Amino acid sequence: MKILVLNGPNLNLLGTREPEIYGYETLTDIEAELHTLFEDVEIDFRQSNAEADLVGWIGESRGQFDGIVINPAAFTHTSLALCDALKAVADVVPAVEVHLSNTHTREEIRHKSLTAPACIGQIMGFKGFGYTLALRALVHKLKG
Repeated sequence: MKILVLNGPNLNLLGTREPEIYGYETLTDIEAELHTLFEDVEIDFRQSNAEADLVGWIGESRGQFDGIVINPAAFTHTSLALCDALKAVADVVPAVEVHLSNTHTREEIRHKSLTAPACIGQIMGFKGFGYTLALRALVHKLKG
């Protein structure tokens, strides 16, 4: 099983960026934890601050990956392009959206996700552990 894990803008700053909201784990820590916990899953872990990179990677996922875990970060609330890309591959590459913080407890602009409707599920509020939950849920769904 091959899973694409995508991370959006500013997630490369985890560990030092507002740790009271996002925690002290770095993206490298989260990636290492996933590889340790899911030894039987091939994980391709990527981060970009550019919306076009994320859209491109999603579009290229068909035939290469079985599923996607995505933390669109701030693009969650602004990107119809990411939503459309996820919908375009959803029939063969289902996605789970993950967020480090509970966006519903934050500023009102963060309450609505434009990308969640294109995903089979959404996990938020558990900091780095949310990635483990998201990947576990996705693997469970894929195994039927």
